[in-house]
Amino acid sequence: MRYQPLSSSFYKNARNKFGKLLAQKSLAIFNSNDIYPIGADSTMPFQQHRDIFYLCGVDQEESILLLFPDAVEAKHREILFLRETNDHIAVWEGAKLSKKQAVQLTGIETIYWLSEFNRVFQELSTQCERFYFNTNEHYRQAVETQTREDRFIKWCKKQYPAHGVAKSNPILQQLRSVKDEEEIAQIQQACDITEKGFRRVLSFIKPKVWEYEIEAELIHEFIRNRSRGFAYTPIIAAGNNANVLHYTENNQQCKAGDLVLMDVAAEYGNYASDLTRTVPVSGRFNDRQKAVYQSVLHVKKEATKLLIPGTIWKEYHIEVGKIMTAELLKLGLLDKADIQNESTENPAYKKYFMHGTSHQMGLDTHDYGLLHLPMEANMVFTVEPGIYIPDEGFGVRLEDDVVIQKTGTPINLMESIPIEIEEIETLMNN
Repeated sequence: MRYQPLSSSFYKNARNKFGKLLAQKSLAIFNSNDIYPIGADSTMPFQQHRDIFYLCGVDQEESILLLFPDAVEAKHREILFLRETNDHIAVWEGAKLSKKQAVQLTGIETIYWLSEFNRVFQELSTQCERFYFNTNEHYRQAVETQTREDRFIKWCKKQYPAHGVAKSNPILQQLRSVKDEEEIAQIQQACDITEKGFRRVLSFIKPKVWEYEIEAELIHEFIRNRSRGFAYTPIIAAGNNANVLHYTENNQQCKAGDLVLMDVAAEYGNYASDLTRTVPVSGRFNDRQKAVYQSVLHVKKEATKLLIPGTIWKEYHIEVGKIMTAELLKLGLLDKADIQNESTENPAYKKYFMHGTSHQMGLDTHDYGLLHLPMEANMVFTVEPGIYIPDEGFGVRLEDDVVIQKTGTPINLMESIPIEIEEIETLMNN
């Protein structure tokens, strides 16, 4: 791995917290992700399932984690199964984790090779009453691919039809939503790498530069700072492309006088950052661009103040909508008639600000969190308002990542990344 892993004590603590929330005589199973094919003998780069990573830190395919707090033997209360290295694998792929290395990384004392899984699992099945399966219940999930986890669940239900079943995901939604200090440090590292990339492109962007050339500058800076690359598919949208919210073609040329919206960020150690900045291709904002930009920045600053313990996510977005409405009236994009004709389901501001303001982030860019529960200290949220004006050929979005505090306003993990108009113009013209 190119990143510095978290301490084994972090993973031990995560497993302990999870185990305390299991029903008695329950066995929880977590599988690594598959390596997904592209075609012929080509595959996509492996990315670990974030849940097993959160619980043990293993960043390797074909791994299985069992958590069984009520196991008869203490050695069976935490078990990790790994793919065994042989001479062929060592030569062609590189050696996999040894048992000693796995113990050091995870803090799990009982390590078996994957070939022993069926035997051990059969033994443990006689001691438990239910299995906790790890299904994907994220509020944004829309996955149609059958995963390794899906195949295991199907096999397990067929082999052990008399066992009860329960869900791990609600527990993980709760645990993963509140970040440990070590996790926040990893996210901060991702943010710092993102800053390096953003500062690099400020001196690179100019008329006639292509969107993909900006992407290339960013990925260069990210990788040279020990990131795997982008935390999500990068959006580099010049001119009217910014009004396509998930524009990812990145194949157009930047024109003089345009703005370029960049929703781009690095990952570090599987932890994401999430940044958006909008800058002038020619190095200077015109008066109208400045006015819209300042409105977006004002909304972002005011929205950030609302991210405090006890805030309900849905109510927060209603309040942000009120702030945005006032700015759109000021800009002349809305009038009193628009406000009079709006409804709760279709507020007037949605014409120019269609998406949400904040989402949780961490191991996933859109991270776990039970959004109906009040916000807590050490949750990490984005703040990302935007105004999109197709008729004027540009859009502005600004985004930072913040950590909710016990009292007061959140800490901005991207505080040092330029965002004020004067600083951006100065850096682009030096």
